[in-house]
Amino acid sequence: MTALVRLRLDIGYDGSDFAGWARQPGQRTVQGVIEEALGRVLRLDPPPALTVAGRTDAGVHARGQVAHVVVPVSAYSAVNGALPRRLARLLPPDVRVWRVTRAPEGFDARFSALSRRYVYRVCDDPVGVDPLRRRDVLWHPRPLDLDRMNEASARLVGEHDFAAFCRRREGATTIRRLLRLEWAREEPRLAAATVEADAFCHSMVRALVGALLVVGDGRRDVDWPAAVLAARVRDSAVNVAPAHGLCLEKIRYPDEADLARRAQETRRVRTLGAAGPADVPVS
Repeated sequence: MTALVRLRLDIGYDGSDFAGWARQPGQRTVQGVIEEALGRVLRLDPPPALTVAGRTDAGVHARGQVAHVVVPVSAYSAVNGALPRRLARLLPPDVRVWRVTRAPEGFDARFSALSRRYVYRVCDDPVGVDPLRRRDVLWHPRPLDLDRMNEASARLVGEHDFAAFCRRREGATTIRRLLRLEWAREEPRLAAATVEADAFCHSMVRALVGALLVVGDGRRDVDWPAAVLAARVRDSAVNVAPAHGLCLEKIRYPDEADLARRAQETRRVRTLGAAGPADVPVS
């Protein structure tokens, strides 16, 4: 049998010109570009398949994306510490693999993660966004009151059914634990929402941001996002914020001794209630 090694990859990319993370036929994707480069450097055909911590949509950026890949020990040993440098020669300038390390026992980039942290950046200068930031900052031409937005945000933190802010997938739960949702000024006219959860369902961060923007500019009451959440039904009044303002900043993992246990816990479907997550395997 061929000896295998699991590698952890720490990745950053400008999502502007990608059709998202996930490989798609005929589309330029982050996964496809990195896998092709890995296949060439490691001389593997077909290229090895990446498992990612959080699949990002088209246009979403990442500073702290994490993926793992399983490859033959012989292929990795042939390049070893030179793998990031060799990848840099092949990868386009809008994606970088910053580090490649042997993954500890039990590590799974997706299922071992404790949380994902995103930041969504918004410029509320009435004359527009800095042209040099137009690819990673949304222009919102109405002034934003961050105190109102933080008051509304605080009511959304915790474990809830976020069906009102997610695109449903057949057989998937929309229960998530939102650990942090807060707004601050990075610059006088640049507001940033830091959003952290154990996991996110599809379009959840951008839907939350869209709901809070209309609170911040006064078009909705502070209690409106919480009322939408409580309804557990997708509300057409919630506008999903554009992708380009969103960046995946960090994936948080437990200590090495808890990696496998965390992966097993994450694979269970959650239900709300005093008993906690239901002991049902995720399909």
